[in-house]
Amino acid sequence: MARRENKIQPNEEALRSGIELIKASALFNGLYGTLCIRGKEQMGKMAAIADRDLAVYLNKDVSYTPKEWAYIIAHCLLHFAFGHFSADHMPAIEVLQADGSMQRQVRFDQSLWNFACDVYIARFLADVKFGTPIGSDLGIFATVGDNELKIYQWLLQNGIPAGVYYGTAKEGYPDMQGLDRPVVYQNNYRWEKNPIERFAEALKETVSQTVSMAGGHGARDRKKMTRSEKAAEWFMNHYPLLGGLAAGFQVIEDSMYCTKNEISIAAVDVSVGEIYVNPAAKMTDEELRFVLAHEYLHAGLQHYERCMGRDRYLWNVACDYVINGWLNEMFIGKMPEDTLLYDPELKGQSAEEIYDRIVREIRKYRKLSTFCGYGKGDVIDSGGTWQGGGKGVRLDEFCRNALQQGLEYHMQKGRGLVPSGLIEEIRALAMPPIPWDVELGRWFDMHFLPLEARRTYARPSRRQGSTPDIPRPRYVAADIPEYSRTFGVVVDTSGSMSAKNIGYALGAIASYADAKEVPYARVIFCDAKAYDAGYIAPQDIAGRVEVQGRGGTILQPGVDLLLHAKDFPKDAPLLIITDGMIEPDLSVKREHAFLLTRGARLPFKAKGKVFYFENK
Repeated sequence: MARRENKIQPNEEALRSGIELIKASALFNGLYGTLCIRGKEQMGKMAAIADRDLAVYLNKDVSYTPKEWAYIIAHCLLHFAFGHFSADHMPAIEVLQADGSMQRQVRFDQSLWNFACDVYIARFLADVKFGTPIGSDLGIFATVGDNELKIYQWLLQNGIPAGVYYGTAKEGYPDMQGLDRPVVYQNNYRWEKNPIERFAEALKETVSQTVSMAGGHGARDRKKMTRSEKAAEWFMNHYPLLGGLAAGFQVIEDSMYCTKNEISIAAVDVSVGEIYVNPAAKMTDEELRFVLAHEYLHAGLQHYERCMGRDRYLWNVACDYVINGWLNEMFIGKMPEDTLLYDPELKGQSAEEIYDRIVREIRKYRKLSTFCGYGKGDVIDSGGTWQGGGKGVRLDEFCRNALQQGLEYHMQKGRGLVPSGLIEEIRALAMPPIPWDVELGRWFDMHFLPLEARRTYARPSRRQGSTPDIPRPRYVAADIPEYSRTFGVVVDTSGSMSAKNIGYALGAIASYADAKEVPYARVIFCDAKAYDAGYIAPQDIAGRVEVQGRGGTILQPGVDLLLHAKDFPKDAPLLIITDGMIEPDLSVKREHAFLLTRGARLPFKAKGKVFYFENK
């Protein structure tokens, strides 16, 4: 007679499918606990219970869908992961002993504690949207307390509402067995690693994979990760200040690329969200962390945008001195012994201050080595398009937000020292930059104070019908000489200046001149020679000026024409509009300011204000 095979029943098949869903989950597959399948003979009508000895008993004879079983199993495993059986997590009081010592004793209502833990887990699973819930609707418990203890305290005062159940056994029965014998994991030799720590590691790994996917990196295999990628992962898992930036930038180790582009150690291309590390540099893991942190700060502090017309290499050197000083204070990794720009005497100085010092000692700093190499900056711009932050997120916005949020979390959790200078710069990024036209308006405010109105009876403003013989005063503008309230405008009309940029700049100047009640401005167009357009009213500057010239660029004749003009006030300021492609020895012995297109720079250190306008 043939032996009869044991056929798996539909209910048990659904249970095993639910177990497979748990195994496929990066989060719940990493949880600690032993799954034990039983039948109705041992469990009756109960679906699942969690035992203090880290065992989950599952009833194969009850009917649930695979997603419901996945939810049930995850619920039971989370009892271990959240430490619901741990004496350290349970409600407790301290009792004064006879010898005068204080002893912590557990004293609680087991059913209320079980219910509070079930509510907390139900909310967690609802947040992560895992499986199909089997319990009651969360209702009022969606907002009661933010942890198990607070939910427990609420239950002590209000009791368990009738007809509400969130456990996995069956209504009216607890799904946690062994609460009368709380576990102390750290003192129990049986637990090589307690389930709370296992859950923390699983959660960390899941978050790491999620932010990696959000950063456009895709799922990463640990066995295939390069040393640089492992260093980047360290920031995501252990250093929240730079963790967000690490998630958004891809680290590439490519010796051929680095050789072709002459990158000796590392460089960052912010425009495409990539950091290049030369594997031939032979750095230790600690040195790699230092180098990556260096490049992350270049990107997060927007050094590529803050150049503002300065020499790019010298600006890069100045930023390197600041960043390396901060990283030394923060003890992130280890400084590479060679090719490092670090000077303790520069501590506390900003990149702008160090840049000014470098310009004064140009010969000393011209050929210093950055992480990219001698005479080259490690902040490069290929002009590509960044794809790391998803649709609708601009690169500068991503970098700014990642650094600001990282700082907030870093400070809240006390994850290490952050230098005050770095905190100030990150805080400054949170403030929107002052638009160039607002800065220009302030410049006008300094030179053209509002005219004070005065009262006069000379010409009555109105008469009332009842008293036509009584004159009433009105306000009139103060009497000032017509050309005493004016300024000079020197416009670079060389071939490198587009007519659109000239018109945009003149329009901005005209609007502010009109707002400040400046009746006329003296306009000089200048290329290889100066063309005097004379005094022009603001409304005429805005739209009816005929630009002359369009030859080479020498602005000194135009400046001299104004300085020596007998009909131009000696204290009137000058505003010079140019693209920066002018003579390097321009001399302006008068209060003045430059208005440059964004990205342009002057061939000398300006003594007056410099405004960078954007033609939107």
